[in-house]
Amino acid sequence: MEQLEINIERLREDLKNYFGTAIKYSPLAVMNLCEVENADPYQLIEIALKNNFDLNKYIINKNCIKILK
Repeated sequence: MEQLEINIERLREDLKNYFGTAIKYSPLAVMNLCEVENADPYQLIEIALKNNFDLNKYIINKNCIKILK
């Protein structure tokens, strides 16, 4: 299985912007925003995948086992 190094902080910021914008249309997005702010790196990746984020945009290095914080 291929291992990827993901820029977690950039992903977190993009998810915060995504849900921050969604608050205008759905007050429930506040809960998602709080979840993003408190998520560990693995949870953050799950949130991103559930919301159709393309993780390829956040790859720093292929074949690496580290998750960048």
